Amino acid sequence: MWFMLSTPGSGGYDASAVFGHCAPQDYYGYGGWFVGGFTGVVGRVDPIGSDYYYGVRGEVSGGSGTNYGILADADGSGTNLGVYGTASGGAVNWAGYFAGNVNVTGTLSKGAGSFKIDHPLDPENKYLYHSFVESPDMMNVYNGNVTTDENGDAIVQLPEYFSALNKDFRYQLTVIGQFAQAIVSEEINGTQFSIKTDEPRVKVSWQVTGIRKDAFAEDNRIQVEVDKPVKERGFYLHPKAYGLSEEKGIESNVLSDKTRKIKGKAGRL
Repeated sequence: MWFMLSTPGSGGYDASAVFGHCAPQDYYGYGGWFVGGFTGVVGRVDPIGSDYYYGVRGEVSGGSGTNYGILADADGSGTNLGVYGTASGGAVNWAGYFAGNVNVTGTLSKGAGSFKIDHPLDPENKYLYHSFVESPDMMNVYNGNVTTDENGDAIVQLPEYFSALNKDFRYQLTVIGQFAQAIVSEEINGTQFSIKTDEPRVKVSWQVTGIRKDAFAEDNRIQVEVDKPVKERGFYLHPKAYGLSEEKGIESNVLSDKTRKIKGKAGRL
C-alpha cells in the first residue's frame, strides 16, 4: 500500500502534509510510527531563500522530567552509528553544532581540537583559538610553583585522587629567579612528592604527568596505530589535506550510492 500526500497552496503559513496526534495521557502515545525497508523517515527541504531550514526537527517543551529533542539508537552486529551528520558546500560547514554543554561517556575521536572564545583583548570583534595538547598516552598533567624552605626542602601536595587515577609518573623542575639546582628528592608517595634545592628559599616551577589507570581507561586503552576497515581503505578522513578530491573522503564512501538515491526519490515525490 502506498500513499502520497500533498498540501497545495501558497502564502506565509506553515501547512502540514501529514499531521499525527496521539496522546492518550502523559508519557504515552506516538504521534507517528514509520517502518521502512531502507529508511524509516526521510525529511527534505529544497530552499530557494536565505532563511533557516530544517530537514528534520525534533522538539520537546515543558514537563519536569528529562526531555530529548531527538533520541537516536542503532543496534546491530555490524557498525552502528546512533547519529551521523555531514555538511559541505557552504561558506561554513558544521556536521554537528551544539549550543551548550556536550557530554560524551565513551571515547571521543577527532582530527584536531581547539577552544574558541571571545578574544580577551577585543571580544567584540575577534575570536581566540588554542589547539588541544595531544599525546599517544591517556596522559594527565599537573603543575604549580613551590618555594623551598631555609634548608632547601619543599613538599608538593597533589589531589587526593592522584595515585588512584595515575601511574608511570614523569617530573620536570625549573628554577625561577636565580641560579640553583633542584631535584626530586622523594618521588610520589600517595599524594605528595618532595623537592630539594642546593640553595635556600628557591622558587621552583614543577610539572608532573601521569598515565590514567582508572577502570574506564584500563578497559578502553587507546590504540595508537590501527588498520582501516576494508570498506574504508583507499579513502581518507581529510582528502583535501592530501590534495585529493572529496570523492576520496570517508564520508563519500559511507554516503553510498544507495544513500544518495534518497535525494532522487524524495525529489520525485
